[in-house]
Amino acid sequence: MALNKPYVDIPGTTIFDSSQARKGYHLNQFFYSLMKPENRERFLADERTFLDATAMSEEQKQAVLDRNYNRIIELGGNVYFFGKLFFTDEQSFEVGASLMTGMAPQQYREMMISGGRSVEGNRYKKDKDHG
Repeated sequence: MALNKPYVDIPGTTIFDSSQARKGYHLNQFFYSLMKPENRERFLADERTFLDATAMSEEQKQAVLDRNYNRIIELGGNVYFFGKLFFTDEQSFEVGASLMTGMAPQQYREMMISGGRSVEGNRYKKDKDHG
């Protein structure tokens, strides 16, 4: 039985729910493995070989290689897990998040300090034309 998921209608938003968790299980296991220094070293030494030893899909592997963070989310990645990739790449979470928004790190920081992004345009798609 399919669950009612009204949140799938919010533009630009992917909710990490049980479906996403199942889809991204192997992807998130990879990110979790980066907690160990030896895994970070092996990954950075030969990313493709390290990823090919996982059960991730080719799409997931390519998203990691491309550092396409928004695609990683679409493919089941949990931002709290793939934050480990930011740190493996010696980036702060702030820099990683700014890349996901297309903003420069300073612009992203200022936006967050001033209260976050505007809610304008973040309505259900079905309500977009209704006020």
